[in-house]
Amino acid sequence: MSSLPAARRLVEVSGAEALYLLEGSRTGRLVYVHKGTAALRPAAHLLAYGRLVVRTPVPETALPDRIGVTYHVDDIRTAIGTGWSVSASGPVEFVSDPDELAHYRRTLPGWTHGPHDTLLRISPQTVSGFRLARAEA
Repeated sequence: MSSLPAARRLVEVSGAEALYLLEGSRTGRLVYVHKGTAALRPAAHLLAYGRLVVRTPVPETALPDRIGVTYHVDDIRTAIGTGWSVSASGPVEFVSDPDELAHYRRTLPGWTHGPHDTLLRISPQTVSGFRLARAEA
C-alpha cells in the first residue's frame, strides 16, 4: 500500500460561486500597496448589497480613497486535501456615516481598537476563486 497523499486538482469556480463562498466566511486578508510594497492585513468582513464591508487594522492614510485593493479569503483543509480560495478586487471607500460606523462596529469583530481600526467598503470589480478537490481515481 502506498502512503502517498491523494492527488489534488484545482477547479475554477464562477464569480457567483466565489461570492457565495465569500459570503459564508467572516475573516480574510486585505491586500494593498503601501509605499511601493505589498501589504497584507487581517480583516473581518460581510457582504452587503453587493459590496464587501471590511473591518481591518489599517490606518486610513495608508489607503487613499478609491484606490484598488484585493480582499482574499480561503478555507483550506490540508489534512483531507480539500478547500477553496477566493479573491475580490476593486476600489475602496471609507465608511464615514456615523450610524453605519456604529452598526458595523457592533456586527463586525475588530482585530485592534483605536486609530488603526478602519471600516471600508470594497466594490468588487473582479471576483475569482477555485476549489481544491481530490483527483478522481
